[in-house]
Amino acid sequence: MQRRNFIKTTSLVTAGISLAETGMANSSMTGKSVKRPVCAFTKCLQFLSIDEVGQVMAKLGFDGADLCVRPAGQIEPKNVKSELPQAVKTFQKYGVEIPMMVTAITDPSEPYATETLQIAADSGIKYYRMGWLAYDFTKSIQQNLDGFKKNFENLARLNEKLGIHGGYQNHSGLHVGAPVWDLYDLLKGVDPRYLGVQYDIRHAVTEGGYSWKLGMKRVAPWIRNIDIKDFVWGKTEKGDWKHQNVPLGEGMVNFDEFLKEYAMLKVEAPISIHYEYDLGGAETGKKVITMDKDKIFAMMKKDLEWLRKSLLKNQIEA
Repeated sequence: MQRRNFIKTTSLVTAGISLAETGMANSSMTGKSVKRPVCAFTKCLQFLSIDEVGQVMAKLGFDGADLCVRPAGQIEPKNVKSELPQAVKTFQKYGVEIPMMVTAITDPSEPYATETLQIAADSGIKYYRMGWLAYDFTKSIQQNLDGFKKNFENLARLNEKLGIHGGYQNHSGLHVGAPVWDLYDLLKGVDPRYLGVQYDIRHAVTEGGYSWKLGMKRVAPWIRNIDIKDFVWGKTEKGDWKHQNVPLGEGMVNFDEFLKEYAMLKVEAPISIHYEYDLGGAETGKKVITMDKDKIFAMMKKDLEWLRKSLLKNQIEA
């Protein structure tokens, strides 16, 4: 047995989690190379310690974690130097990697930005998600984009120097990237090896309806990571229409169509599942939750298994 696998096996037993209970002889257990590690965005586990998150990731069968390294996240930017390398070691103790993380970084000049990316790269983290940019509506859209392009170019240069990749998530609403097409202006001329898009299909469908595929094709050269979640439109008590997040496969996202597009990119990079439907407050990162944690874990496991089956169905090797 490889040393890493032995460590994971003994650690799980010590933690009271049997190998049979994990329900998965995953790649980190077998030593098999992982082309597209399936990770969980850890915002929904902020009611746990870092050590407990590592145990849960291993137990549920995730290849890795998409760690929340931002204000009010698992690791605060000011604590990155002492806590991030230790978190990587803690997860590795359970055979779980941290190939990606979520930050609030939009420019290298921000406090802790360069330090965070340097430490992450030194710790083996290869991808990070950027923070969001807000439009200033006293200016034209193009004026906004011309200004923000400098942010992207500066980050791309820093990423190249450090050996890490930054991705901007398209998120529904009125901020930059919501329509996806605006990201092309920001990324045109930027080397996709160092900066690009963390493509979120749920938000793309929310904003794009049937046309999401056009936006995806537009920024395809810069897509490395993808975010996975689902939703439906529903009415609030006031009668307003609003998106409602739901478990994978229960919503409006046509995952077969999306995964066909994704497969054509031939990208081999981590995939992040986001858990944003009702989890008793865990979905918003609360540290005090109202839902039994075992129920939360069961729902996370269900989505993970659903995604793995969908990848297999669409002949995408994870």
